[in-house]
This record gives sequence, structure tokens and C-alpha cells, in this order.
Amino acid sequence: MEDFILAGYFEVWKQRGILMMDNWLVMAFDSTQQALRAEMLLEYAEIEIDLFPTPKEITAGCALSIQFDRVDLPRVQRIVLEETVEIRGIYSKDGRGYVNIDINID
Repeated sequence: MEDFILAGYFEVWKQRGILMMDNWLVMAFDSTQQALRAEMLLEYAEIEIDLFPTPKEITAGCALSIQFDRVDLPRVQRIVLEETVEIRGIYSKDGRGYVNIDINID
């Protein structure tokens, strides 16, 4: 029964275009203020993002996360550093859940 309900959610998310793609990363935050600030900065930089609920597998103080394409990681890292955006971490989805990736900002 639970799988049936979950499949229904996936269909709704797919129709709305917010289904996680394998090549997308998730940036989580400890505050809504920082999430909304990051959203504004990334959109201004014309980086394609989606604001969506933080996955339950990621422990964060904010219920909002941003997903973005992996190819944009260097640009996202630069913006986070230059604008001193406070993030919980950037995560990649694997078969078991989410893995916090090391972000090396030079």
C-alpha cells in the first residue's frame, strides 16, 4: 500500500517537473533566510535550480533545499564562497540515500 501511495507522489512530482535527476545535487541549509538568499543569488546568476522540500534523509535546520545540475557545481561553489552563503552541505543521491560531497572552493 505504501509503495502505491509513494508511486502517486512520484507521478505528481514528475508532472510538476520536480523529480530528482541523477545528475542533480542538493544544497541544504540551516535557515530559511539562507535558502531564499541562495535561491536569489543562483537565479540572478542564471543557474537552473529548483527550490523543494529537504529530503528526510538529510538532517538540516531548514525545510527548504535547492537542487541544481552537477555541471553547475563550480559556479555554485564560487557564489556560496563569494557571497558567504551559509549552507549545511551539498549532497549527491546514491542508491542508499544522500551523500555529503566535499566542496573544494579555491
